[in-house]
Amino acid sequence: MTGFPATLPVAGRAVVVAGGGPAAWPSILALRAAGAAVTVIAPEVSAAVGDLAERGLIRWRAGTPGPADLAGAWLVVAATGDPAADLAVAASAEDARLFCLPGSELVEAAAPSGAAPGGRVVLVGGGPGDPGLLTVAGLAALREADVIVTDRLAPLAALAEARPGTQVIDVSKIPRGATTPQDEINRLLVEHALAGRTVVRFKGGDNFVFGRGGEELEACATAGVPVRVIPGVTSSIAGPALAGIPVTHKRLNQGFTVVSGHVPPGDPRSMLDWPALARSGTDLVLLMAVATLPAITVALTAAGMPADTPAATVADAGLTGQRTVRGTVATIAGLIAAAGITSPAVTVIGAVAGFRADAPPTG
Repeated sequence: MTGFPATLPVAGRAVVVAGGGPAAWPSILALRAAGAAVTVIAPEVSAAVGDLAERGLIRWRAGTPGPADLAGAWLVVAATGDPAADLAVAASAEDARLFCLPGSELVEAAAPSGAAPGGRVVLVGGGPGDPGLLTVAGLAALREADVIVTDRLAPLAALAEARPGTQVIDVSKIPRGATTPQDEINRLLVEHALAGRTVVRFKGGDNFVFGRGGEELEACATAGVPVRVIPGVTSSIAGPALAGIPVTHKRLNQGFTVVSGHVPPGDPRSMLDWPALARSGTDLVLLMAVATLPAITVALTAAGMPADTPAATVADAGLTGQRTVRGTVATIAGLIAAAGITSPAVTVIGAVAGFRADAPPTG
């Protein structure tokens, strides 16, 4: 039978979720937060759902649920992401005389206001590394948090301002090293918020400038979790500024373009038109481009950017170990390699990279 009462008393009850992908994820989280005993039945599951199963927090059976698979269930949730498959699940539940809800209705029925009372996520941009560059609003959010989900590039000294007993979860992503999958970070944010906690996602720079804050916002919105955004000082501007490099200067340029160097030119994943950037007339600010800088600079010069175009790389901006290496677009990659520069670093290519306050441009 379909339909459902106004409340959802699932605590301690067996619930079968048909589907183990993105369509099922909000339902699984809502059911777990409400105390249900969740069994997922699906041919395959996402990494995040698989992680819950491996940790014993849910059960997973591979396959497509039929009437026999639903024996003992109190509720069935159809969340395969395929309308035809969801109808088949509903028919099996009807045969077994069980309530069946679409996943979207389940989340609303389980928690009409999304998270439990008080539960929310605050996306806090921590700035370029110096705790003094954290905003006043960001500091206040840290002091109010029940849970702080942080990474290595946030100004970690500011965590001393958290209340005693605040849970701090490290989800660092180290280039070519240990990393926490984004799906897992999303899961942590939603799960703790649905349990009624105030969760701060604490990152370096600004969450929305190559910080994957948009993905975290989407995950929370899908699960009905309220989100507040506290912008941070982005390293794309602060890094050069801390090294005395203005990203704009009236006599040198009329704009700058911020791009990610996470993947090099020519990589199938690259969405950038590097030849167009070389001819754009704006200075370039490259984030996450230490390893890919050799390929990027070759692509820029091959597209016509003059080899003597000034370039500068600022590493560990805002920290005691901040270093700046200056050169040209043709030499900067070799210079930073010789200097042993590693992430995090910001590279500026264009006229402003040659700016020095003690030798201002004329004209």
